[in-house]
Amino acid sequence: MRFAAKALIITLSLTAGIAFAKEGVQDPTVKARMELMSTVGASTKILGDMAGGKSTFDASAAAAAKAALIAAAVATPAAFEMEADDPVSEARPDIWMNMEGFVEKAKGLETAAGAIDVSSVEGIQAGMGAIGGSCKACHSDFRAKK
Repeated sequence: MRFAAKALIITLSLTAGIAFAKEGVQDPTVKARMELMSTVGASTKILGDMAGGKSTFDASAAAAAKAALIAAAVATPAAFEMEADDPVSEARPDIWMNMEGFVEKAKGLETAAGAIDVSSVEGIQAGMGAIGGSCKACHSDFRAKK
């Protein structure tokens, strides 16, 4: 199966899972944030699968995933400006108590995503640690475990 077809199947599977998770979301702001975070997750998965050999390297798909990851990282602070809550939200109140720290973590993801070299599998492999580290740093401080 070609990579584009695999990527489509993965994206549809992730979208279906996210759609199911968001089914009970009442707050439109929270729903938009969850969609943004699903973009981060899907883009990271595409790159991670290439790095780990789970999918074939595809330079155009890698470049698209990198661009989507950067765009989502840039959009993250604005998506969380308004404090909104919903029972299915994993956003901790610490985000709004420490918005400066939250923005710093989003900038860390933007920097890591911008630095990854998607021209080769080796470049992706070299950059995934920084991307994963920035995700973990933010989740440790600002994401509730459900």
